[in-house]
Amino acid sequence: MMLIDTHTHLFLKEFDADRDEVLNRAVKKGVKKLILPNVDSSTTLPMLDLCSRFPDHCYPMMGLHPTSVRDNYKDELTNVENWLKKGIFVAVGEIGIDLYWEKKFLFQQLEAFAHQIILAKKFQLPIVIHSRESFDEIFDIMDDLNDENLKGIFHAFTGTHEQAERAIGYGFKLGIGGIVTFKNSGLDKVVSMIDPVHLVLETDSPYLAPTPKRGHRNEPSYLIYTANKIAGIHGTTVEEVARITTQNALTLFGLNDKI
Repeated sequence: MMLIDTHTHLFLKEFDADRDEVLNRAVKKGVKKLILPNVDSSTTLPMLDLCSRFPDHCYPMMGLHPTSVRDNYKDELTNVENWLKKGIFVAVGEIGIDLYWEKKFLFQQLEAFAHQIILAKKFQLPIVIHSRESFDEIFDIMDDLNDENLKGIFHAFTGTHEQAERAIGYGFKLGIGGIVTFKNSGLDKVVSMIDPVHLVLETDSPYLAPTPKRGHRNEPSYLIYTANKIAGIHGTTVEEVARITTQNALTLFGLNDKI
């Protein structure tokens, strides 16, 4: 059984003390591939260093995270494009809109998101969307820019069934993580109405650790808890969930020749 963590920040400082051990634990648990989302120019080199040390397991994205959109966002977007020209990334991400932490830079976030969608189409890469309290704004931009050349993931999906269907209608996958294991999240009810062919698995580690690890640092090896939860929701085996979601991720990120 092979699992893919489609969203882990394993390059962040939270893992400085035991990063290699964390990765080895993941591989031993069957989490053989990890997709790393960039945050901004400060995280690119640490992310790429990790990928260079573990080229069979770690694959980088390139993008500007919405919470890093500030007055200098145009310089950051230029940096993103310059890196994308190198052709070493599997997706444009993590991009999107975040209205939970701050709304001051909403206009800039909207512009940065749209610009990075255009870059993704230019470089023929999928996108990974951060959509915290911002589905309406994201859907408006997607309605304008989505076409047959765009694909990707709604990362850390926690929306309603209606929002899930709209995202799927764009041809996108839903990234499901530890929140689906939380007792009162309600995400399990939404996932029960979504065929697993539309899902990929993620941890968003070091954040959002699943039950029974909630409250602790999350890590890729904990992906098995999410896979088990989805299997239970759909009355199937964890092996079947792994098979479907792994193939979804391999195809989306162009990694079928890497297994």
